[in-house]
Amino acid sequence: MKIVILGLSITSSWGNGHATTYRGLVRELVARGHDVLFLERDVPWYAANRDLPNPPYCRTTLYSSLDELKDSFLEQVRDADFVMVGSYVPEGVEVGEWVRAKAQGADMVRAGYSPSVRLFEAAACATPIISDYWQGIETIFEIGKEILIANSPEEVLRYLRETPEAERCAIGQRACDRVLAEHTAAHRAAQLEQYIFKLSDCGAAND
Repeated sequence: MKIVILGLSITSSWGNGHATTYRGLVRELVARGHDVLFLERDVPWYAANRDLPNPPYCRTTLYSSLDELKDSFLEQVRDADFVMVGSYVPEGVEVGEWVRAKAQGADMVRAGYSPSVRLFEAAACATPIISDYWQGIETIFEIGKEILIANSPEEVLRYLRETPEAERCAIGQRACDRVLAEHTAAHRAAQLEQYIFKLSDCGAAND
């Protein structure tokens, strides 16, 4: 598939957690045979701190304004099989509206849950995690075994004071094992691919 991603940044991980996530996802999408174009707004704070100015696993192009995006990349967006607009993209509402108006394929996927990437990063380091509850967390980690849920400050303090060190380490390790088994960039690329195919099938059935 031809995939276009409009994201906050893939060239600079300075001050954001987006770049490393995009790098892993794009790398795995390309490994699965897809053609990926990443479009990134050229902003001064990232321009001065680019630790990966030319990602080796996709085509990356910078644009300076919304007008340039519309003028220079209409064909790529219109012809793509899938277009993704990420969070915190400058002028993201306008970018999203333009994509929805021009893209021929499925332009956005609204499926599942979207927890912070920090949750997976911490778990991958075998760090025991205390979290508040949100709908869907039990589909990602087993509560009480891989993650601890607190509903009040008092519960957080109780976990910190009363959980033995050996159990803390065991919770962290079980969470790490779960992430490596189910929540890597390779898993996310495969899931995204499945969502796109499912949406494409639904669209074809409704035509």
